[in-house]
Amino acid sequence: MQAADGVNRLVSEPDEFGHWGRYGGRYVPETLVAPLEEMTAEFMRAQGDASFWEEFHELLRDFSGRPTPLFRAHRLTEYAGGAQIFLKREDLSHTGSHKINNAVGQALLARRMGKRRIIAETGAGQHGVATATVCALFGLKCIIYMGAEDVRRQALNVFRMRLLGAEVVTVNAGTRTLKDAINEALRDWVTNVHETYYLLGSALGPHPYPLMVREFQSVIGREAREQILQRTGKLPSALVACVGGGSNAIGLFHPFIADGQVRLIGVEAGGRGELLGQHAARFHAAPGSGGHLEGVLHGTRSYVLQDEGGQIATTHSVSAGLDYAAVGPEHAYLHDNGRAEYLSATDDEALQGLKLCAEREGIIPALESSHAILPALNLAKRLTKNDAIIVNLSGRGDKDVQLIASAEDTTA
Repeated sequence: MQAADGVNRLVSEPDEFGHWGRYGGRYVPETLVAPLEEMTAEFMRAQGDASFWEEFHELLRDFSGRPTPLFRAHRLTEYAGGAQIFLKREDLSHTGSHKINNAVGQALLARRMGKRRIIAETGAGQHGVATATVCALFGLKCIIYMGAEDVRRQALNVFRMRLLGAEVVTVNAGTRTLKDAINEALRDWVTNVHETYYLLGSALGPHPYPLMVREFQSVIGREAREQILQRTGKLPSALVACVGGGSNAIGLFHPFIADGQVRLIGVEAGGRGELLGQHAARFHAAPGSGGHLEGVLHGTRSYVLQDEGGQIATTHSVSAGLDYAAVGPEHAYLHDNGRAEYLSATDDEALQGLKLCAEREGIIPALESSHAILPALNLAKRLTKNDAIIVNLSGRGDKDVQLIASAEDTTA
């Protein structure tokens, strides 16, 4: 798309059916077609309703604590010895992560639709906590599906959800992680479709979820853009964010997509090896291992980790929020057209990034966000002090402390 100044500027918007190029769409049982169409129509009406956005931003301000700061990480900058490193402090949002932005938006939409029963899935537990929080705020019944392995890894967040009044359903099927939690949530929705709203937590799933979640999370990038211009007088050289389903990354990236001079860098979970089943790097699977093939998972077409028979592959990450077999369709689109770059960081690199951030800045990031720290430092070393990098610190690490201690005991 060519602007008036003659510069080609990429726009990243889906068509009316939710496709970014060949990715996205709506691949669901017939039972869910009508509720998804109802949701899409209501969301489109809400988009044009100034009072909806006024209440959304009022709640983000007064309940969630926005805007979140853009913090200049002096000692990480000194450690890298190059570009200025800024941390977008989503970890300071109410409930401890960016997930509250989307939860508030979708809860408002559910209320507009007259839905009083909310279901959700969660991996690291942050989306579950955010959903339980807004359900308590609005007086809605809340059921959270969570894989048994994630229940074990994220016991603190399970307690927080229950304390907020949510029912937490442990899923023992499959790999007992996020994929299986989504499966169970979808089964619930099919069974109880008339009274239930499914509050999906990431920028994936059938249309309109990838678009809707992106719109609610784009507050991150809009704030970061205004903040960095105030601080430095120019746009950053790069944005860096972890990518599981991809909501925190697309929320940061989207307001900068038209700015071709700003590199958009997503970091996937490299896990503990290159073989299928040892990681969750959808764009970086080893050749000959099955790996990064296009496919459909949970209602949308994207890059999906599969074995050679086309079965969804087992995944692994030290972080419960990144071990998902697919990636949001807009990320697949941005990958293919080259607007965004996708790297991977291993479990060990994530733990190293976490320790550096904790020891040098007094901030303990979530293991998910920690995947972005070393790649950002490595990039900063190749740039000058006149450049700036924004790292999205999408969540805080309180939930991961016991897991980090166990990992250190294992490697000691």
